[in-house]
Amino acid sequence: MKTSAFLYPWDVCGDPDAPARVADLGVAQVTLAAAYHSTRALTPRHPRHRVVTAEHAAVLYPPDAARWEGRSPRPYEAGDWAPGDAYGEAAAALADAGLEVHTWVVLAHNSRLGAEHPHTCVVNAYGDRYPWAPCIAQPATRAYLTDLAAEAAVRPGAHGTELESLGWYGLAHLHAHDKTGGVALGDAGQYLMSLCFCPDCRAGYAAQGLDADPLAAAVRTALEPVWRGAAPSDGGWAGVGKLLGAAPANATRAWREDRARTLQEAAVSAVRAAAPDGFQVLLHADPVSHHCGANAGVDPAHILSVADGVVVPCTGGAGLLTPFAEQAADGTVLAANLTVVSGMGGSPRTLAADAARAQDLGASELRLYHAGLASDGDLEEVRAGLTSLA
Repeated sequence: MKTSAFLYPWDVCGDPDAPARVADLGVAQVTLAAAYHSTRALTPRHPRHRVVTAEHAAVLYPPDAARWEGRSPRPYEAGDWAPGDAYGEAAAALADAGLEVHTWVVLAHNSRLGAEHPHTCVVNAYGDRYPWAPCIAQPATRAYLTDLAAEAAVRPGAHGTELESLGWYGLAHLHAHDKTGGVALGDAGQYLMSLCFCPDCRAGYAAQGLDADPLAAAVRTALEPVWRGAAPSDGGWAGVGKLLGAAPANATRAWREDRARTLQEAAVSAVRAAAPDGFQVLLHADPVSHHCGANAGVDPAHILSVADGVVVPCTGGAGLLTPFAEQAADGTVLAANLTVVSGMGGSPRTLAADAARAQDLGASELRLYHAGLASDGDLEEVRAGLTSLA
């Protein structure tokens, strides 16, 4: 199976041994971040540093000034954690080591955008804004995300892209010193706490026959027993209907799915228009369409008619592959994403068995998260696992 390892530019820039080390794992490809959210990351083998603090979401290359002149929102450039064309420098070094380079582009996940432009944020039923979560229903935000996708995806020499968080982001987010786990919200509670009530979404609900003020009140009422711990909020989509009522729940989902689907169509189309022939476009995706987060909730049949395939989270089990496999055509890429950093819940020791199970469920490729973050011991397990697969 073709295998790609995720990397950040700062894993490579300034470390002349990094490209050969990655190639020696047995991977054919690297998925290299070109636009990424804020993070604090270990670099356990870098000759100059051990911790990189990316202070805000940024593009990791010089953005096109003409494309963004006079526009808001617009991309933020990285600071000293990825100066200049860090992406381009790392990509060239990796290509020289014989690795095929694809871009990794994070889209609707940007805390600095929300902090500086609060009106762009998802607003919950209580009026709280989520600065990490741009509302993808807002026209200016949709235009920004579409153009960012095209620019960040199609970097010089890239053979393809993987688009992350191309859909709704909601409450679930590991924010700085996160303290949101005190109440078990479950799948249904997460959905209700992720519904947006910005002006554009209020108008969208109205088009679905819902008055936004009573809807917000109904969400708050539905959640009150959850806050008291008197009612569970799990049960998947049926649980949402139980808490909110089937008709209003379905109406909110119709609005949100339309906004996500049309944004995904527009972004993929923009990438294809900017890319050379044969450029591969994948989405990080979850087959449950009302889910939020980095792996955007999608309808499998729809997204596989739009993109060349999907990257699916499979750490701890590969069951999410099945709905995509049922819709896949010949040539569709179904990439199983396996965490190989044991300190982050991964299991590099069982890579070969996990990959075989994913292949049985329809995976055609592997993604390994994350070659830059893993210890030497983890990487040795990865090397052994990939050798076994070969």
